[in-house]
Amino acid sequence: MRVERQKLVPIDYKGKTLATPLRIDVLVNNLVIVECKAVTEYNPIFEAQALTYLRLTNLRLALVINFGTKYVKQGIRRVVNGLSE
Repeated sequence: MRVERQKLVPIDYKGKTLATPLRIDVLVNNLVIVECKAVTEYNPIFEAQALTYLRLTNLRLALVINFGTKYVKQGIRRVVNGLSE
């Protein structure tokens, strides 16, 4: 598996590249974004952030992992871009 840490992704908005690139915590096989958090209180804004990253990179799957929980398995959230219902 190809794993990239702190991957910089340029952000294009209306044909212009913004000065500050997007910094993805972990990118696995250029398919899955992993956002790492370490907070005691989970905030749904983390999932919104991951969804924004997915839309900007045209990817479909992200995982938000919160290491601030008692058990890490309780802190894993799946975020999908373009899921058909």
